[in-house]
Amino acid sequence: MPSGSSRFAVAVHVLALLAGAGDEPLKSDRVAASVNTNPVVIRRILCALRAARLVTSQSGAQGGSRLARTPARITIGDIYRAVEGGDLFRLHRRRPSRRCVVGANIEEVMGGVLRETNAAIERALARTTLADIVARIQPCPPARVRRRRAATVTNRAGGCAGGSRG
Repeated sequence: MPSGSSRFAVAVHVLALLAGAGDEPLKSDRVAASVNTNPVVIRRILCALRAARLVTSQSGAQGGSRLARTPARITIGDIYRAVEGGDLFRLHRRRPSRRCVVGANIEEVMGGVLRETNAAIERALARTTLADIVARIQPCPPARVRRRRAATVTNRAGGCAGGSRG
């Protein structure tokens, strides 16, 4: 099973929802329903996105979150840095043994490889904007009625509120 964080993918999902909502502020519980997670998780991610000035938020009955700039002006690199920060690949935080030929040289060798790799990832993330992501999202299919139970079935990924993207 792969390890790693899903914060980046969730943050892109959140911002795509906000982009689709336009000027309508979205509350964390509505966003959480689309992501299929707890609203607390969404609020933490929104906090990081707000600190990076990618979203604005307002509390209260008419509150919620909105994009702070147009989707074309937000790269997925901006989103990654907001929620993950730092390089994707890093050296071990403890120094290896200098008595071992590998330990004595691995930091210098791998340091160059990791710098190159991280720079390539940054360039790739900078080429795609939130607008590019939103343009690739297909609208939700209309609700279907099951013949056996006559129950309405919505998109299993959390449903789409009002037939909107999400």
